[in-house]
Amino acid sequence: MASRKKRRKRKSKNPELFSQAASAPKMGADPVPKPRNHFRLLVFAALFVVIAGFIVVFRSIRHPAAVKKDPGLNVLIITLDTTRADRLGCYGYPKASTPSLDALAAGGVRFENATCQVPLTGPSHCSLFTGAYPFVHQVHNNGSYILPPEIQTLADTLKASGRATAAFVSSFSVDSRFGLGRGFDIYDDDFAAGQPFKSLNAQRRADEVYAPFARWLNEHKADRFFAWVHFFDPHFPYDPPSPYKERFASDPYDGEIAFMDEHVGKIVGKLRDNGILQRTLIIIAGDHGEAFGEKEEKGHGVFLYEQTMRVPLIFYAENRLPRGRVVGSRVRLIDIPASVLDMLGLPGLKDSQGTSLLPYIQGKRKDDQSSYIETYYPRENYGWSELVGLLRGEWKYIRAPREELYDLKQDPKEEKNLAGARPDIVRDMGAGLDKLVREYPSPSRAEKKTLTGEESERLRSLGYVATADGLSGKTLPDPKDQTDELRLIRQAEETEAAGDLLEAAAARQRILAMRPEVASSYVNLAYVQARMMKFDDVVQTLEQGLARVPDSEVLLLRLGNTFMVTGRVRKALEAFARVLKTNPRSFDALLASALMLDAIGQKTDALAYYRNALQIEPENRYGRTGYAQSLSATGRLGDAIQIYEDLIRDHPDDPAVLQDLGITYSYAGNLSRSIECLEKAISLRPTPVAYFNLARAMVKQGKIGDAVRYLKLYLENPEGESEQTVAQARAELQKLEQYAGR
Repeated sequence: MASRKKRRKRKSKNPELFSQAASAPKMGADPVPKPRNHFRLLVFAALFVVIAGFIVVFRSIRHPAAVKKDPGLNVLIITLDTTRADRLGCYGYPKASTPSLDALAAGGVRFENATCQVPLTGPSHCSLFTGAYPFVHQVHNNGSYILPPEIQTLADTLKASGRATAAFVSSFSVDSRFGLGRGFDIYDDDFAAGQPFKSLNAQRRADEVYAPFARWLNEHKADRFFAWVHFFDPHFPYDPPSPYKERFASDPYDGEIAFMDEHVGKIVGKLRDNGILQRTLIIIAGDHGEAFGEKEEKGHGVFLYEQTMRVPLIFYAENRLPRGRVVGSRVRLIDIPASVLDMLGLPGLKDSQGTSLLPYIQGKRKDDQSSYIETYYPRENYGWSELVGLLRGEWKYIRAPREELYDLKQDPKEEKNLAGARPDIVRDMGAGLDKLVREYPSPSRAEKKTLTGEESERLRSLGYVATADGLSGKTLPDPKDQTDELRLIRQAEETEAAGDLLEAAAARQRILAMRPEVASSYVNLAYVQARMMKFDDVVQTLEQGLARVPDSEVLLLRLGNTFMVTGRVRKALEAFARVLKTNPRSFDALLASALMLDAIGQKTDALAYYRNALQIEPENRYGRTGYAQSLSATGRLGDAIQIYEDLIRDHPDDPAVLQDLGITYSYAGNLSRSIECLEKAISLRPTPVAYFNLARAMVKQGKIGDAVRYLKLYLENPEGESEQTVAQARAELQKLEQYAGR
């Protein structure tokens, strides 16, 4: 008799349900047919589906997506300026080169439908770090508002929790003077090193932001910390560095994002190398998007459509947040502070309208968050009407001279304005918008900061133009009706960026003719004329503007700057004095006045201007150096030395500061410290001035041989030195050599 084979048991992921299954027939035997009860089979099948469904439900209730709160986590927020969500690989863009961001999304939580509150850098970051809508924190535009000190920020709270705090930013729009520096131990906004006015070089690339962050992290890797890194690269004009410039020649915006992504990867790698990635919560957030001609906009700021309002948002925390989770519900940037503080077990911010996103990550909430949105950019920059709106459910409502209503689920490209067809929804959304604003009154009103000429110039070159003066109370046109002018403005910006200054000037002339009542029309034309080195035309344009818009601060400052660079000091001082009469806190007017008074020898008068300027921007290296030099020249050596020592602490390898400090110590009689500073300055960058002063210090110490050596080095190349000083050095060298030969 043939041996029987052992019967194989059917494996099942659910052995309990299959434990009563009939045995398989024996091999080699004819099966005995039995009648089937189809009804019983259907009942059992249905019962299986129901039971399996209940098991899935019960398991999801008992085991939601894992979120492990941890009060000891570090927090790192990386903001991606001007980054559209749909241009990242993890959001489905096939041409993306974003492996670092994609890896964070794959290993963490990606929010499919995140929205900003304002399509502008400054106000959007204020919302992101306060959890407050703009009508609460009262910052509505770039460069012209200061976040009120009464508004609590995430940095305030995390610093109070005992964390080291630091920010590394890359654009003037988030400069510390606008209030976002509060709560940070370090606020690195040094994107104009060696320049008196930041706005002359008001942005820096991702590598220049990563480097100081990496140095800071090396020093604080053992601390609990909160850090913010701000990348500005994908901003117009799009000009990625090599090799991205060549790889993305047909789409430099993608190249900018790819370059930025490389440095996101370097940050993650730095955390890993320092052994702290596993205890760091990383949040990636875009501040706003960018339009490429959809709905007539190129850039951002004018409209409230999805191209500029939808942003990437990714949370990553190893072993504390689920991997690869995608949240489809609408969430907002104002939800970030509440989420961070919930993760750390800390109380929320007192002025916040945001909510924690942890329940969304866990799957406990799936509803869409309603959201207020706004842009005052059209009013304050172009003289058109502002736009405010409300997102609720599937609807987007935009309050404008001609209202707009879109069903985002049925019409995600916002091609069909339903405001006329659905007046009931318009009324309901409008009432909801009014109720929301009434429900959360602002605890304070932000200080409105009038743009300086140089600030306006730089903001304009970034896609932001100067504030429109004298327009309050007027009936303003709907931005939708100004698309011809908007195209002309963009044409002027693009031709400027391409270096076609003649065409840019012609476009600016046409814009000025269209809006002669707006100061920015004159400032922007003058900027092009200045690039063409036509300074007489610049003066004529600015004075024409002042005749139309009297006492415009932006025009007066630009005029003062033009007089300053062309050597007309008295006229420049007069222009800046007019500015300071109406705005005593104008940093540019204060510092420019100090520099000019210093240059013409009125150093005592310059001191007050330096002091007032540094109260506004205490980290300004140029202002601090000028102040110390004036103090030294007026005999206040101790005060000068203190400022120089503070500068050396902040910039230990600055040869110019070391040189000035060494000279000041020499005058003060501290020869040892003088020689120490001058020798280090020479090791970093030899200069005739350092050699000459080091020789003099050596003479005072009786080190004749060293003095002779340094005088000879001085005389080898005394370029830039006066004939009188060179003659003095030769005479001193001859005397010392005679003395040494005795």
